[in-house]
Amino acid sequence: MSDVEAHQLAPSAKAQDEVEKDHIQETCNTPSIMGGEPSTKKLLICSGGIFFCYFYYGILQEKITKGKYGEGDKQEKFHFTLSLVFVQCVINAIYAKLAMLIFSGKEKDTTPSSLYAICSLTYLGAMLASNHALLHVTYPTQVLGKSIKPIPVMILGVVFARKRYPIAKYLCVLLIVSGVAMFMYKDKHAAKKEEDHPLIGTGEFLLLLSLTLDGLTGASQDRMKSFHQTSANNMMLFINVFSVIWLAIGLVLTGEVFEFLGFASRYPIVLFNMVSFSLASALGQMFIFITVTSFGPLTCSIVTTTRKFFTILASVIIFQNPMSLQQWAGTSLVFVGLGLDSVYGKERKKTK
Repeated sequence: MSDVEAHQLAPSAKAQDEVEKDHIQETCNTPSIMGGEPSTKKLLICSGGIFFCYFYYGILQEKITKGKYGEGDKQEKFHFTLSLVFVQCVINAIYAKLAMLIFSGKEKDTTPSSLYAICSLTYLGAMLASNHALLHVTYPTQVLGKSIKPIPVMILGVVFARKRYPIAKYLCVLLIVSGVAMFMYKDKHAAKKEEDHPLIGTGEFLLLLSLTLDGLTGASQDRMKSFHQTSANNMMLFINVFSVIWLAIGLVLTGEVFEFLGFASRYPIVLFNMVSFSLASALGQMFIFITVTSFGPLTCSIVTTTRKFFTILASVIIFQNPMSLQQWAGTSLVFVGLGLDSVYGKERKKTK
């Protein structure tokens, strides 16, 4: 799901896009797949696994959505977002089921199906918006935009759940917002034709929509945890199952399924890339799971934040997505804010 990264579900495919530590934190009491005590070697293996899986994930995502297929004047572009997310959700559901069978066995689940169905809509909307945004913005912009996911989650938590956060978290958020503003400002004013680049373009709007839906998904998941003690694996499994159902309906009603099958028959490599893209996300989730259960969410947060920075760097080098000095400064500011938030922005547990 969670750059996916995904967060709370896939383990963010809360994204993912990538699926990151929020989904995993619920399962910290589950035995580690690698067993044994935490060690430097184990941390290096886990960190390397996260870097490699999501590095490959990022390359494939950009290759699929921004690549050109065919030769000469008959080149075609990939625009089958529903199909891409469908494959990702199927793989995520299979991964969640296997995780339940291997690690936790049969889990009792009292969560109403209606909650899963509703939550899957915001979850699915966030994934579709995030993937479709790549048709309009560069990959570094998408990665940076999705990196500020904690902000809408925090805002919705304050507004609807009446949550309170330490002052350090607000300062970190201010740092992140400043970095994003610096990055986006240069992106707009460096354009030769300002009329072609409105203040909020289609890509930026889709990223904002994705972040908002991520926040709503997080709020729904918090409700499940509070009232039904829903486990992370059940949450990931059933939300993805409902997402597959919604997507199947959408693929048939829009006719995209037939267009995509024709496209895939002309360019079979796209199917291989889509499955590899989804498997890389699922395997990355496993390494994130091991990292959180063995070394804690702080270490995992530092690793995943660092890998996002290098994903942007790789995109600039491999796909030649140029960034100005000011954009690099803004990017650095965002990741400094995320790093500080990992260390100082957490809520302290009250002592009795």
